Amino acid sequence: MSAQADYAQAGELKFGQVGIANLRVRSLDPAQLAAEMAERVQRAPNLFARAAVVLDFGGLSKAPSLDEARALVEGLRDAGVLPVALAYGTKEIDALSRQLGLPLLAKFRAQYERADEAPAPARAPEPPRAAEPPPAPVATPAAASAAAPGLIQATPVRSGQQVYAEQRDLTVLATVGAGAEVLADGSIHIYGALRGRALAGARGNEGARIFCREFHAELVAVAGHYKVMEDIPAELRGKAVQVWLEHGQLKLAALD
Repeated sequence: MSAQADYAQAGELKFGQVGIANLRVRSLDPAQLAAEMAERVQRAPNLFARAAVVLDFGGLSKAPSLDEARALVEGLRDAGVLPVALAYGTKEIDALSRQLGLPLLAKFRAQYERADEAPAPARAPEPPRAAEPPPAPVATPAAASAAAPGLIQATPVRSGQQVYAEQRDLTVLATVGAGAEVLADGSIHIYGALRGRALAGARGNEGARIFCREFHAELVAVAGHYKVMEDIPAELRGKAVQVWLEHGQLKLAALD
């Protein structure tokens, strides 16, 4: 193959952060799950219609059978969303993904793994050792202990764009347009209008918050708990608002 042909690619493949909804299945009832999703699509069609969804079976005591999984996938498609992958779990889930022809995505398991991990087995006590002089203290560079600086987005986030602050806070100095999405593993501060989606605590940080100067959000979420526009009190629209999680419930309030 010539060098010229190497650069004349018909398609350019890139990997990046993609916003995909995660459906954690807690009760394997395809009909009920499809009905719940259809209701979400009906309430917020601009947000959920034809939305990509990852199925996470980690909340079940055992993996579903192939027939059960196929019934769920078909039911969700009929409800108006598009199952595109399974969340990584066990070897049974791996086999199920191959049978369904769907890929595995590992990142959606991250926020559950800590809770699901078994405690480490106790270690047998070691025999006492002779006393040794304490080691000399080692100076720790200040930079090593400093938190990573937040990500600052100075320009507007336009429809179809996504900005992700990995393991840090996100500050947006401009508008987040309708159809745009901002995500952060920490908190999100928006000094313009929020017309799109804002998802804080993307990796399960329940202490994260969202602050916005002008609130018109399509969706806000903290650590996976979300509200869509139809769930938000009308009196908060256009106001300065903060969003936080309290006892597993998403709270919204006007800023003084």
